[in-house]
Amino acid sequence: MRTRTLGATGPAVSLLGLGAMGMSGAYGAADRTESIATVHAALDAGVTLIDTGDFYAMGHNELLLAEALRGRDRDGYLLSVKFGMLGAPGAAFGGPDCRPEAVKNFLAHSLTRLGVDHIDVYRPARLDPAVPVEETVGAVKEMIDAGYVRHLGLSEVDAATVRRAHAVHPVADLQIEYSLISRAVEAEVLPTLRELGIGMTAYGVLGRGLISGHWAPGRSGGEGDLRGHSPRFSAGNVEHNLAFVEALRKVAAEKGRTVAQLAIAWVAAQGEDIVPLVGARTRERLAEALPAAETVLTADDLAAIERAVPAGSARGDRYPAAFMAGLGVGN
Repeated sequence: MRTRTLGATGPAVSLLGLGAMGMSGAYGAADRTESIATVHAALDAGVTLIDTGDFYAMGHNELLLAEALRGRDRDGYLLSVKFGMLGAPGAAFGGPDCRPEAVKNFLAHSLTRLGVDHIDVYRPARLDPAVPVEETVGAVKEMIDAGYVRHLGLSEVDAATVRRAHAVHPVADLQIEYSLISRAVEAEVLPTLRELGIGMTAYGVLGRGLISGHWAPGRSGGEGDLRGHSPRFSAGNVEHNLAFVEALRKVAAEKGRTVAQLAIAWVAAQGEDIVPLVGARTRERLAEALPAAETVLTADDLAAIERAVPAGSARGDRYPAAFMAGLGVGN
């Protein structure tokens, strides 16, 4: 597995990272044993970056990772943790809380649940409109100085917020959605990151499965699958979006790759400063994704992919309307 560095100040990580959210039921029921086996398979394949959030199933994901990572060399993997989203019984969200005292409280819980003495990259999941980002970053900086955190990250913020945060403490990377059907970051955010020497960890590289080559109209992930509320998966929109996937499938076949491999490789090809996060929750899906790290796309390949899935061609927002307002960039 090749490596990339998260910005000018961040750590070296595997070219592909593992996003663990789906292992805690976000996309329907998940199998605990298979999830743990998938983490093990990823580590054995050279994947070193594992991403989670303390609010994923209200701590379930961190506890799952603690079990999966038990006995592994702590220097052999890096943990990226998002914090700041309040919850309630019944899987309800209460909005962001990024007060300095909350930051330290969330961190203490994460360290305990994960069973580690430090977090490698710690980041607020969303901007808290009630708290200046400088105060949130200042609290993370204190935890870096104390040795509980190694690097500062951000998530889903705009270019102006990146600048404000970076002025307080160097930002290693911004985690944000980026895929063939989510390219809003290209206009302003990505150039700002490159100007400041900040990396990007890209999530949603397969559009939550929409451009994986495995989705079909009418499919449902079952109870608890967040995609049931996604505009891009709604009737009318999903058929439109899947037409682009079929066009991409032809390009992938000519390249000797699957649709998923080509879509992941496209994200990786957008710059050495970008690390795609693969949300595989089974060993089968992980095994399919891994060859993307070794896929080299030529200029002709990239042009063919662009023709198959033109920028801005997807129909529907990437989140339900209630969540769009909290994002730094749109689709």
